[in-house]
Amino acid sequence: MGEKLTTIGFDADDTLWHNERFFQLTQAHFVDLLSDHAESDHLMDRLLAAEKRNIRHYGYGIKGFTLSMIETAIEVTEDRVPAAVIRQLIEAGQEMLAHPIELLPYARQAIESAADTHRVILITKGDLIDQERKLAQSGLGDLFDGVEIVSEKTPEIYRQIFAQHGEGPAAAMMVGNSMRSDVVAPIQAGCWGVYVPHGLVWEIEQADVPADSSRYHELPDLSGLTALVRSLS
Repeated sequence: MGEKLTTIGFDADDTLWHNERFFQLTQAHFVDLLSDHAESDHLMDRLLAAEKRNIRHYGYGIKGFTLSMIETAIEVTEDRVPAAVIRQLIEAGQEMLAHPIELLPYARQAIESAADTHRVILITKGDLIDQERKLAQSGLGDLFDGVEIVSEKTPEIYRQIFAQHGEGPAAAMMVGNSMRSDVVAPIQAGCWGVYVPHGLVWEIEQADVPADSSRYHELPDLSGLTALVRSLS
């Protein structure tokens, strides 16, 4: 392949700033609130099933997660969940929506370095208002040449974004912590896919490693991105 890398896409949640750990803390609170009605494993299985079922209705993000918690609470209690529990679940979701942004190590340095020589695009999925809030609070917004907040990350979406912001997927790289959304889908689109593991991964975002692809790379953290980009440019 003789394509030269010109455009770099960055995922946001758990690539540039912490996110999943707040979901896991809220899930633990959810289990505590409903511990009199079901075992922890059963509650988590029912919640995950509700999240998968509801993505097509609510999309990704905290609001859909909160509605899935409420739905699960109603189901496991056979419509007897106390209003006080519903109120606490709503408050837990509101707290997540107001949580301050905490950047991950090397996030700013990696974007600044990439932006010196390449187009850099933020590509994230989830609730529009919440993603815009997090980007504004992160202080990273001015570093990007473009921002795309999408409902899903598919190969076709990546083709469209990198055709609009660059020379197409063959000259583009996507960097992120989700094997399914940030690595496999971009590689299927024709991009390079760079996996930067975060440690906490939502089950829905897991996928097999595309180890047989020459366009797959893995870095322990974002500190190694500059050298990788230089080697492909």
